[in-house]
Amino acid sequence: MSDQPAIEVAGLRKAYRKVRALDGVDLAVPTGSVLGLLGPNGAGKTTVVRILATLLAPDGGTARVDGYDVVGQAPQVRLRIGLTGQYAAVDRFATGRENLEQAGRLHRLGRARSARRAAELLDLLDLVEAADRRVETYSGGMRRRLDLATSLVSRPSVLFLDEPTTGLDPRARLAVWDVTRELAAGGTTVLLTTQYLDEADYLSARIALLDRGRVVAEGTPSELKARLGGARLTIRPVDVADGQRVAAAITEWSRGAPRIDQTNGEVVVAVDPDPGALADALHRVAALDLPVADVEVGRPALDDVFFSLTGPAGSGYASGGAA
Repeated sequence: MSDQPAIEVAGLRKAYRKVRALDGVDLAVPTGSVLGLLGPNGAGKTTVVRILATLLAPDGGTARVDGYDVVGQAPQVRLRIGLTGQYAAVDRFATGRENLEQAGRLHRLGRARSARRAAELLDLLDLVEAADRRVETYSGGMRRRLDLATSLVSRPSVLFLDEPTTGLDPRARLAVWDVTRELAAGGTTVLLTTQYLDEADYLSARIALLDRGRVVAEGTPSELKARLGGARLTIRPVDVADGQRVAAAITEWSRGAPRIDQTNGEVVVAVDPDPGALADALHRVAALDLPVADVEVGRPALDDVFFSLTGPAGSGYASGGAA
């Protein structure tokens, strides 16, 4: 991995009428690494990707990809990037092989090289058996893999993955994860936006957290988790409605307001890791005389970092599994 950033962003700004989507974003992504770009819905993640992919002009600041300015040298940038967006952009009436060969010809690879590259990518994305079927017969996961394959036809040095696994089943998500890690190991720089915190944790060398158009935290997953310290006490009452009572009972032992999952009543609270503090918190809950399904003590997760910096309301994030 080179120390020279493949992506350099400084003071990036963008507004849509009165809405400030980006308010001075700074990023640096080393060559051959994966940066996870996280944030609540509307934080500006896709706007960053669209600017870096030369699809949208910034209002201010600078952005360079492989040393080329995304505004003044857009054609050079486009020769070096691949983009997989939130929705598969493939021709459903053509076969998987035809989609890839057409993409190769659009990149001026020629007929023979396009055919060879298509065969390589069909094998890489495990689509060989479906290669000559029309895409309209593909499952959602197969279409997403084909879309990813299309973005790799030109062997881009920088790849933008904008929520590439949204809506995929666990098996399809793992397939995309494997390919992403292989690409980074081979020297491709990846900027990943995702709705899945476990995905960012697993794939990213570093994570940048956007909120209201600004980077509010950046570091390795381990560094971000270490910022919170302590332990996490998770209590799952039998009755979902009891979640609020449990949270209120242990608030004075927490380092902030407990996080409550309104779907299942689960309460997650930060506590000192020593046995005395944990015993105090559990004693307070026991005094409520409520049936509890499960109690768990663990270290901070990326979810905890996200919620501590952006708040739980309306995040639209999933900590694991498919949407």
